[in-house]
Amino acid sequence: MHSTRQLPGLLRRIGLLSAIALVVSNMVGTGIFTTTGFLAADLGSPALVLLSWIVGAGCALLAALCYAELGLNFPVSGGEYIYLSRAYGPIWGFLSGWASFFAGFSAPIAATGLACADYLGSFVPALRQASAPELIHFGGWTLRFGGAQIFACGVIGVLTIVNIFGVQRVARLQTSLTALKLIVLGSFLVAGFVWGHGNWAHLGQTAARSTTAPLFGQFAVSLFWIYVSYSGWNAAVYVAEELKSPERTLPRALIGGTAIVAALYLALNFLFLYALPFDSMKGVLAIGADAATALFGARASGMFRALMAASLLATINAMVLTGPRVYLAMARDGLFFSKAAYVHTRWRTPVIAILAQGVFAMALTLTPFPQLIIYIGFTLNFFAAMAVGSLFLFRRRPGWRRLPAVSFGFPAIPVISLTIGIWMTWEGFRMRPTISLTAVGVLALGALVYFFQSRKRKYETVSEPPLSYD
Repeated sequence: MHSTRQLPGLLRRIGLLSAIALVVSNMVGTGIFTTTGFLAADLGSPALVLLSWIVGAGCALLAALCYAELGLNFPVSGGEYIYLSRAYGPIWGFLSGWASFFAGFSAPIAATGLACADYLGSFVPALRQASAPELIHFGGWTLRFGGAQIFACGVIGVLTIVNIFGVQRVARLQTSLTALKLIVLGSFLVAGFVWGHGNWAHLGQTAARSTTAPLFGQFAVSLFWIYVSYSGWNAAVYVAEELKSPERTLPRALIGGTAIVAALYLALNFLFLYALPFDSMKGVLAIGADAATALFGARASGMFRALMAASLLATINAMVLTGPRVYLAMARDGLFFSKAAYVHTRWRTPVIAILAQGVFAMALTLTPFPQLIIYIGFTLNFFAAMAVGSLFLFRRRPGWRRLPAVSFGFPAIPVISLTIGIWMTWEGFRMRPTISLTAVGVLALGALVYFFQSRKRKYETVSEPPLSYD
C-alpha cells in the first residue's frame, strides 16, 4: 500500500458557528419529523412519549460532555475510531469505523432521504414509501424499490457531488441550510401555538398499544428511535481536524448544539400532541405534516410539508460531510481502502471516501424506514457506550486534560450514560433479535476483514497522538 504521509492534508476552516450548525443539522432531521408516531403506537401514552424524549435528551447531553473531554484531548478527525483505537486497541477502532460506514452515516443518510420523499408524498403520491413495490421479504427484513427510493437516491447523489468541491463552500451551505431549518421549525412552533387549531386535552388521552411487549422493555427499544433522533450530538468530533481552535470550539459546539436541539425537540413534541388526537398519531411516519394539517388546514400544511422536506436536506448534507472524515482516518492507518485516504490537491476533500459513502447510502434506500432506525440505533448505541467508557482508562494517563463539567461528581456522568446504553442493548437483543443480530453480523464481518488484513500484512499500530495541540 502506498504511503499517505505526503498527501495533502485537511485545513482548519470551520468556526464555532459552523460547528454548532453541523451539530444541530446532524441532530434535527429524520427522527423529530418521524419518530413520535411510532412511539405513540409502542408506548400508548403521551406522558411516556414525552418522558422518552426527556430521557433521550439527558443521555445525549451526558454523552456530549464525555465526548467533549475526549475531543479536547484528541482534536483530530475520526471520532470514535480515534478514541476506541487508543483505549482498547486498533480492532475496536476499526470496527467503530466499519460501523460508521455501514450504519452510522450511510444508513441515516438513506433514512433521511426516504423521510424527505414521504413529506413530498402529499404532492406526488408515488414518492410515498408505502407506494413502493416490495422486492424481497426475508425474516424481519423487507426490500422495496419505487419513487421514494429514486427520489432519495437523487438527493443523496446531488449532495454527495456538492461535498466534493471544498469544505469551506460546503460549510457555508450547511450554515444556510441549518438557518432555513431553524426558521421553518421556529415559525412552525410559534404559528402552531399561537394560531393553530389544537387542543391541550390531547395530552390526557391514551391509546391501545400496537405491541404486547412488556412496557419496561419496550421503553428501552423505543429509546433506539430517540437515540437516532438525537444522534449527531457528536458530529463535530468527526471534523475536529478542520475546526479552528478545536480546544475551545469543540466542547462549545457539542454542548451548545445538543442543548439547543433538546429544547427544540421537547417543544415540537408538545406541539404534535397539542395538534393531534393521540390515537390518530399511532404509526404515522410524516408526523410533522399531519400536525400541520390539523393546525392550519390542508392548504397551509402543503407549504409546511415542502419546507420540512427542504429542511431535511441540511441533515443529509451534514452527514455527507462528516462521515468520510472517519474513513479518511481509517485509510491513513491502513484499515480501510487506501484510496479513501486521498485528499484532492485543489478541493482538499476526501473525494473517494465521499463517493463510496454516497453509493452505499443509495443502496440502503431499499430498506424500509422503521427497520433502518432500529438497525442504526442498536449499532450506534453500542459504540457510543464504549467511547464513554474509555474515559475511565484515559483519565488514568498522565497529562490527560479533564473537562470540569465531567469532573464534577465523577464518575456519575459516564456511569449513568453507560447504564442506559447497556440496558438498551440488552432489550434490543431480547425484543428485536433479527435486526439486532443483523447489526452484530455486520460487526462480525468487519472483524473477519480486520483479521484477514492483519494476516496479509503487518499492521503498524498508530502512535499515540500528543495530548496538547497548538
